[in-house]
Amino acid sequence: MKYDVAAYIWPSYTGDEPRTRMFWPDGIGEWQTVKLAGPKFEGHLWPRKPMWGYVNEADASVMEMQIDQATKHGVNVFIYDWYWYDGRPFLENCLNDGFLKAKNNNKMKFFLMWANHNVTHLWDRRISNIDGNHIWEAHVPKEEFEIVAKRMIEKYFLLPNYYMIDGKPVLMIYDLENFLKGFPSLEDAIAGVKWFQAEAIKNSLKGVHFQMCRWDSRSFEVTHKGKKVQMPFGEILNELGFESYTHYQFVHFQDMHRDFEVIVADVLKDWKTYKDQSSLPYFPHISVGWDTTPRYVEYDAVDPVKRAVVKNNTPENIEKALRAAKEYVDEHPNQPPLVTINSWNEWTETSYLLPDDLYGYGYLEAIKRVFLED
Repeated sequence: MKYDVAAYIWPSYTGDEPRTRMFWPDGIGEWQTVKLAGPKFEGHLWPRKPMWGYVNEADASVMEMQIDQATKHGVNVFIYDWYWYDGRPFLENCLNDGFLKAKNNNKMKFFLMWANHNVTHLWDRRISNIDGNHIWEAHVPKEEFEIVAKRMIEKYFLLPNYYMIDGKPVLMIYDLENFLKGFPSLEDAIAGVKWFQAEAIKNSLKGVHFQMCRWDSRSFEVTHKGKKVQMPFGEILNELGFESYTHYQFVHFQDMHRDFEVIVADVLKDWKTYKDQSSLPYFPHISVGWDTTPRYVEYDAVDPVKRAVVKNNTPENIEKALRAAKEYVDEHPNQPPLVTINSWNEWTETSYLLPDDLYGYGYLEAIKRVFLED
């Protein structure tokens, strides 16, 4: 059986876009933060160094090498974090100039996750300790939503290696709350999704497979039929016409300041409950790790997310988690064999597959054993 193993790409490891200089003035994107990272406490497994160097991932020749290595080890889909702020795209260079200009990009599929989260000072290590100061808001009104939709359809969805389910290009939405915030009511959001579907059909597509990034099990406040009401996640997805969901990171629904195997045991329990919370297919997700301390000058020993450092996320333990995801896929033969992984290159969240000076090619070899050699 062939599996679709999809790894998220954080497209910040390039300084080609001028707006990145406000966060990383050295002109090498978030590699600047990686280079500055060091141990924050005794036994902390930083610094980490990339075996392939501090490469520009908006360089087509770099991505040709990465595509070769990805497919050789069983990663055959990239999910690109895609951003839109201040009426224009942000960090598109990695996809447009790197992956899409790579001569061998026909070897793997890709799709977009609209990373519609607000931007604070988090990416600027010098002042990342400042909380709550929004630089860019991510929600967009209807008129801008339509501009975004047309860009996605015309620039990406029609490409031959865009990842599809049932003949529809897949678009993942990262933040449900911000997605809904762009519309006055749930009914307006529903109309927006229907308009997007119709626009795709106009362009000779079968529609769009809307996929949601799940966080926790909370409900959301929406304006529905003229009243503000609390509505569960699964019900909102059904109303919007979304067709599936997965996760972006374990940290969205787990305490990450624990041993990796303990975290995964809790994750597997959650997978079993999802059928009771939504009728839509769930695609299993594995996160390689979590440790955002590289983004901060000082270690915050109090904040539950900033202090969290996953323990024992060795290649051996990652392999066990991947086998559980594979088993989940095998037990759900009526849905596409898709597994999502965080991530290909989230260095500053310490959740990456790329080879480093700690585990070498260990994570990639684990994927290869599970999805290509079994």
